[in-house]
Amino acid sequence: MEAQRTSRRSAAIAAILMLTAKAGHAYAEQPSPLIAAIQAAGKAQVAIASAPPYAYMSPNGDPQGYLIDLSKAVLQGLEVEGLAATVTTWDAMIPGLNAKQFDFIPAGLNITKARCEVVLFTAPVTAQQDALYVKPGNPKQLQGYTSVAGKGDVTLAVLSGSSQEAFARQSGIQRRQLVIVPDIQAGVAAVLGGRADAFAVGEFSVPKPEQRGVERIADPASPLVGIGIVFRKSDMQARDAFDAELAKLRANGTMQKLYAGKYGFTNWEVLAGLSKASDLAPGCE
Repeated sequence: MEAQRTSRRSAAIAAILMLTAKAGHAYAEQPSPLIAAIQAAGKAQVAIASAPPYAYMSPNGDPQGYLIDLSKAVLQGLEVEGLAATVTTWDAMIPGLNAKQFDFIPAGLNITKARCEVVLFTAPVTAQQDALYVKPGNPKQLQGYTSVAGKGDVTLAVLSGSSQEAFARQSGIQRRQLVIVPDIQAGVAAVLGGRADAFAVGEFSVPKPEQRGVERIADPASPLVGIGIVFRKSDMQARDAFDAELAKLRANGTMQKLYAGKYGFTNWEVLAGLSKASDLAPGCE
């Protein structure tokens, strides 16, 4: 009799444990509230700037670029049809994200320690150093941030709120030397129009610079930086879901085909060695 009671009690415990495990597994499979909301809406709402080849609006109003193609591939894996983009300025993106105006940001924001204090980044989806874009012939003989800092009469255009603006100040460039511009087109125009002697931005951010009338001067002393897709701190589960899909796209070759193939970035081997935001900015979650 006692053996029967013990057997029934053991069977009941086993059944409870099985139900608990199943419930936990079902809970784990539930999408994050953000992903569920995006799935219900049928598309994600995102913020971009005018930053070809990363993300920009085509003349017919469709978002295009490497980060757009990559985001669409991730969303497809999450059973979402696509995305709709709003063009805004760089310094308005994170405040807008945290005000829930956007679901995430695939615009081209570099992963930095300061930004990681207020938002979450996916694993890096680009890797690059900075470059100066100058008039042909490099009339001021600039070689990087240090050379700008050493010439007090030289002016440098930077994107508002960018990592280049922050690094310029860290490199000793005076605030009076900086010309703040809203986007890449304005930075190039500042150089061509004589408002700035150089424009500092990522080495791949001005495609075919010679066709734009400027010359690229890579700065090998600048830090290696990378772009990540940006989420609110409260949406860690959604960020993790994106990272899981990005890992699949790395493994099956889709990311490399976009990065090195379609968009012609020449340093896939560098990006392939980066697997998390903290690889570029220690301390990032």
